[in-house]
This record gives sequence, C-alpha cells and structure tokens, in this order.
Amino acid sequence: MDEKNKLKITIIKNGPYLVEGDVPLVRKTQIVSEYGEPLTWQTLDKIETPPESYALCRCGNSKHKPFCDGTHQRVPFDGKETAITDGSDENKRKLPGGKHLIVYVDSDLCMSSGFCNLRNIGIVNLVIDSEDTMKRSLAMAMIERCPSGALTYQIEPDEPEIEPDLPKQIADSIEITSDGPIEGPLWVTGYIPIVRSDGMPFVARNRVTLCRCGQSRNKPLCDGTHRHNAEWKSFWKE
Repeated sequence: MDEKNKLKITIIKNGPYLVEGDVPLVRKTQIVSEYGEPLTWQTLDKIETPPESYALCRCGNSKHKPFCDGTHQRVPFDGKETAITDGSDENKRKLPGGKHLIVYVDSDLCMSSGFCNLRNIGIVNLVIDSEDTMKRSLAMAMIERCPSGALTYQIEPDEPEIEPDLPKQIADSIEITSDGPIEGPLWVTGYIPIVRSDGMPFVARNRVTLCRCGQSRNKPLCDGTHRHNAEWKSFWKE
C-alpha cells in the first residue's frame, strides 16, 4: 500500500476527527484587503503532530486546540452528522450567464469564506460578464481560492469541471484556517478519504472544510457559523 492510500480521516461519534497516515497539519490565514476582502491564503507554520495518527477537536471546547483533549466526554456535545455524503447535486445550481465559463454553486458545501465577493463586484456579476477576459480570470481565481469546494467551474458544457492544482506543500494535508482573530474550519485537501462515524464514506473531494467550532448545522461540514457568532470570535484561541 502506498503512502497516499494510508491517509484517512474518521469521524468519531460525538467525538473528534481521527486522522491516520501521518497527514501534515498546517496553519493558514486569509490575506485580506484594506477593506477586509479575502484575497488569498498565507501559510503560517507547520504544526508538529504525533506519528501515524492524531485526533483533532470537533466540539470546540478542547483546551489543547487544534487537538482533542477529551473535553467532549465531559461537556455534552451533539456531533450528529447530517451533511450529504454521496456527492449528489441536490443543492448544486448553475449561475446565470457565462461566456466560456460555467459556474456551479453547491450550497451544502458553502462555509462563507468570502472569496467569492469583493466590495464592488461578486462572482455572480463576474460570470454574467465573463466574455470580458479580465473578469473571467478573476472569477476563476475566486473559485480556486474557495476552500470548501462549494464553487466549481467548467469552460464549456461538454468539458469536465476544473479543480485547482493545489501547491505541493498543501496537497494531501489538513489546514487550520483563520480569518485574522477568527479561527476557522479544517481545510482538507487532496482527496483524503473522510469516513462518517457510521462507516459511510464521503465522496472524495479535492477540497472540503470540516467544522471545528462544534456549532455547524451541517456537521461534519463547516457552514460558516463560526463567522457569525460573536462568542466564538473571542473564544477561538489556539
């Protein structure tokens, strides 16, 4: 078995994420404009992990974040997993317009990272005006920086959807994300297998975001709750 096939994330019922296969753990943060608009990602550092396997907090109450310290066993945590696992297109819709650019949004994956909108233009208008090469290029860049994979695109209807070629240093890894003082989800990249607590596998994805504040209504996926709950803004300290 090659090293790639050893990588796996298993969700423990009402407990942590069990990471197997010596998956690198990296800390990343958003680079934002002077207006607070997300522009790109910056790698801060690599977090040292135990060999072979480690457990990451899912309830949001660990005193040893990002690692689990067993707090979920003392503080009640409902980690029920309700997110769609089979990769169905139930919540996927096509944005209107588009010239040499067809964009889809999957609302079940979205975690409100903010890369799809600048203060004076957003992905919707960019797609409508995508006959303009500059606007088409900006739309593609926005989509490829979306950590959750909620945004995807294809050039023509009969062509496959295009996934970004992730930099080698973050492929097959888990990123601990943040937006300034606000700690964000786990950003899992490189089609690492994710298995629910009932043994049901998620469809493999190049990028997906997992909740680590414990408050998502779409567990185990992040739904952006951490960005809208003021309590968590001050709580999330590693």
